[in-house]
Amino acid sequence: MFAGIDEVDWASMEHAYGPADDVPGLLRGLASADPAEREAALDGMYGAVHHQGDVYACTLACIPFLFELVVDPAVPDRGGIVELLTSIGGIDIDEEDIGEAEGEDEAEGAANYAMAAAAVSAGAGVFFALMADEDPGVRVSAPLALATLHGSPARVLTLLRERLTVEPDDEVRLALVEAAGRVALRHGPLTGRIADWLSRLAAEANPPGLRLAALAQLARCAPEALPGDVVRVVAGLLRQLRSAPGDPGAGLLRQLRATPDASGDSEPPEAPESPEPGARTIGAHGDPDAAVETAPVTLVGQLRALSAEERTGRTAPWTADLLRTLHVGLDDRVADRTALLTDQLCSPDLGQRIDAVRMSSGLIRAWRGSYGELVRLVGEQLTSDEPKLAEAASHVLEELFGLAAPAADALAARMAADPGAWVKEWASGPPGLGSAVKALARLGDARVVPALAAALERPEVPHDVGFAIGYLGPAAAPLAGVLRRRLSEVGLDEEAYDRASPLLGGLTALRAGEAAPEVLRILRGAPEYRGEWLRTAALRALGSFGPAARCAVPELRALMRRPGTAGATEAAETLWAVDGDAWTVLPVLIEGLQAEHARDRRAAASALGRLGAQAAVTAPRLRALLGHEELWLRVDAAIALWEVSGRAEESVPVLLAAWEKNRHVRVRVAECLARTGAAGAGSDAALVLQAELASVRRHNAMDGGCGSHDTYEDEKLLALCRRALLGNTGKGPTT
Repeated sequence: MFAGIDEVDWASMEHAYGPADDVPGLLRGLASADPAEREAALDGMYGAVHHQGDVYACTLACIPFLFELVVDPAVPDRGGIVELLTSIGGIDIDEEDIGEAEGEDEAEGAANYAMAAAAVSAGAGVFFALMADEDPGVRVSAPLALATLHGSPARVLTLLRERLTVEPDDEVRLALVEAAGRVALRHGPLTGRIADWLSRLAAEANPPGLRLAALAQLARCAPEALPGDVVRVVAGLLRQLRSAPGDPGAGLLRQLRATPDASGDSEPPEAPESPEPGARTIGAHGDPDAAVETAPVTLVGQLRALSAEERTGRTAPWTADLLRTLHVGLDDRVADRTALLTDQLCSPDLGQRIDAVRMSSGLIRAWRGSYGELVRLVGEQLTSDEPKLAEAASHVLEELFGLAAPAADALAARMAADPGAWVKEWASGPPGLGSAVKALARLGDARVVPALAAALERPEVPHDVGFAIGYLGPAAAPLAGVLRRRLSEVGLDEEAYDRASPLLGGLTALRAGEAAPEVLRILRGAPEYRGEWLRTAALRALGSFGPAARCAVPELRALMRRPGTAGATEAAETLWAVDGDAWTVLPVLIEGLQAEHARDRRAAASALGRLGAQAAVTAPRLRALLGHEELWLRVDAAIALWEVSGRAEESVPVLLAAWEKNRHVRVRVAECLARTGAAGAGSDAALVLQAELASVRRHNAMDGGCGSHDTYEDEKLLALCRRALLGNTGKGPTT
């Protein structure tokens, strides 16, 4: 093994963290008899040699040695190496992709991907033999490797079907079905055959685990082939899995051999008795608290430990993955997905409810729908004795904002029952509000005020208390006194921003003009460290106070003496809010339109828009910005031009073009359309808004990523679209 490894010039290559001269040690570590060394080596391969999916020259040089490892039965944990090879060679790229690469580095990267795919695919034939390997970890990995990498998909499909009839391991059988779905997705001409086979597997004659796996893959590759009553069928399968005694897959092989697709006559081999790769060692009597292994220190080990923890005590732990796959396949069938999750949330199985809570979050975050009953059931999980379930439900509700209303009483009860969870301490950084407190505050529910009052009395105020107060409106008025007092106690040192920022945010939300002297002290004494941020927060607070902050006028005028800077623009905007002196602030804001940075120009344009007709003289300057290369600056200039001139014909085309180009500007544009009432019947703006309302996909939904305010922003967009189409130009709440 490893013949020629020392002849490779590893030192001339690089990986993610520098010279690749450590790669031979990693490769040898994969073959070590020491499990910890193997784990560290695999961690190093993913962390440096194949970092975040990248393929370097050293990655290519590893491929022959990785193939040597996977075919040697003396090497333990070869399933992980099969998965590594699948990842290295599994990125589809063609000559067109290479040709479109920009720059030398990107072109080299694209070429490396193509060479990796070719090299791994050329050796993929070895995975056929691994389908019958003695190690179930290898047998789990081999089907997806073949489905992803081998150039003869029909041959792969035939073997997958044959192996299913003789494979004794539950998870390997699921991998075989998943691999068939992968083949269908990658090779369209085979989709019909595979869909027919999956449909037969999903028939009544087969056990529930296999049927659920088949339905999940049908949803991925041929959703039109799903039964019309898929929700009822899946719910029934989940009930069967819950009630199955002992091993949930027991009898699967026996039933498979009785199906029309069975092809083997001999008895299946006995499953080898080996622990699941990466599982913890459990002490006497299966007590997880008696674990004798130390905690893993590698990322790979931590992920394995987390997976093992998730699976502990579950009747059929793999159902979570199958249900996630099913949901992905069901895609925009929101009603079906909601009904399925509703059924899961009523399950007596704790694991299924935890999975359902998490999947509910993914559904609501990405798709628009009617979620009242689903949210109510998520709220019911807050009373669970299982901390993992209750905490998951609380976090989901935290991100729903107004949509969490059906769970308001449940949130209030959880908050009242556990004052110790009102504030969460972190190992590093400032404390934050607990998820139930945040969720209730985001609903504007006054029952949260005592919790916020208590948080404000802590030695270190939670960093997000100001945001929470902002959702409560007048209900939070009793907090103004303590906010003012705590702000007066903030020392003007390097910690001033962290200490004062949440307090200033709360006072801004309350428009508590009586706190102007305390805010002015902060403005005058802001330290050098983060002083600019602190002054910005103080100016926002003073601006929200309006005429009640007249004591700050001299200071504001002094800050305006540096025109063209962000500070001068902020001070001018605040002065306008305090005393309404347009002629004093206009020159400063006009100068701001010529600032070096686009963000400073945007701030000046927005401030001019708030002046309205009193800034009409700036229309030509704003008009000149409509063609600027920075999209957000074009948007802000178009809105400001509309507001200062009262004319929409120049601004609307710019706003609608930005709407199509960047989905993240849509809330800003919709706010303008709702405020100005420009979306008349039949207009281009009305058609755009109607199309948005007709979409079932949230405008900011992302595959593989999300933000904590995504649902809130999308619900706000929908409310603004409706208001704009109704011609309501008032400034009421949007959610």
